[in-house]
Amino acid sequence: MSDSIEVVIETPKGSAQKYDYVPGTPFFRMKKILPAGMVFPYDFGFIPKTEGQDGDPLDVIVISEFNSFPGVIIKCKIIGGIAAEQSKDKGSSKTIRNDRFLAVPKCSGIFEKIKTVDDLPKAIMVQLEEFFVDYNKLENRKFKILEILKPKEALHLIKSQLQ
Repeated sequence: MSDSIEVVIETPKGSAQKYDYVPGTPFFRMKKILPAGMVFPYDFGFIPKTEGQDGDPLDVIVISEFNSFPGVIIKCKIIGGIAAEQSKDKGSSKTIRNDRFLAVPKCSGIFEKIKTVDDLPKAIMVQLEEFFVDYNKLENRKFKILEILKPKEALHLIKSQLQ
C-alpha cells in the first residue's frame, strides 16, 4: 500500500447534518442533525474495503481548503491519525478502538507540503480532538484519545484492516 488512498466522503466540511453511506446502494442516509453552532470541521469519510472494531469502514478526516459533498471519492495522502477508544454503545462502559485517520487531498494546493500531523498548525489538531470528544458526548458515549499516530503507524493500521 502506498501513502495514497481513496476516501469516500460521507459528511462535508461545514455540515451540521451527519450522513452515512448505505452499503450495497448508491445512497447516503441523513443520520442526525448536530446542535446549533456545531459543524464538521473538515470532510469526514471512510476508506472502502476496510473494517474497524465498530464494524464500519475506517474513519478519515480529509483536511483541505475546500468542502466536497457526500459520495465524492478523493485521492488522499495519509498524514497520521488519532488512536482512540470510544464507548461501544450509548451509555456503555465497554470500549472499542475507533481511530480517526487524517489525510490531505493529493490535489490540495494549500496542504500539499503537509507530510505528517506534526506539520499541521497545532490549532487544527486541538479543534479535531475537541470535536470528536464533543460529538461523542452528544451520543452519550465517551471518546478517549490514546495517542497521535505518525503516517507509517496509521498506514500500518489501515493495511491490517483491509478486507
